[in-house]
Amino acid sequence: MSFPPCPQCQSAFVYPDQDQLICPECAYEWSPVEEAEEKALRAVKDVNGAVLEEGDKVTIIKDLKVKGSSTVIKIGSKAVIKRITEGKDHQLDCRIDGVGEMMVTSKYVKKA
Repeated sequence: MSFPPCPQCQSAFVYPDQDQLICPECAYEWSPVEEAEEKALRAVKDVNGAVLEEGDKVTIIKDLKVKGSSTVIKIGSKAVIKRITEGKDHQLDCRIDGVGEMMVTSKYVKKA
């Protein structure tokens, strides 16, 4: 059975101890089950509940006013997700057709 490398030092010499994995080189201990649960909680989802990833194409589902400008992003505008951030307000760094680079909240997009 192969185990994932150590998250701290990337050592391949990892061994199991009950429900934890231990790295003998740096003495780091972690639970792969808890790690997977945390990753699922951090996943960014669109309005329909689909998990979004970098490189996904999305569609804007509501007219959005651009803060500090008179520009409006129209409903149905296409965008490509360049980066996903851990922020509360705007999780998606997108390139929106006709507008350019912009941060968007995931609740205003759906996966195309």
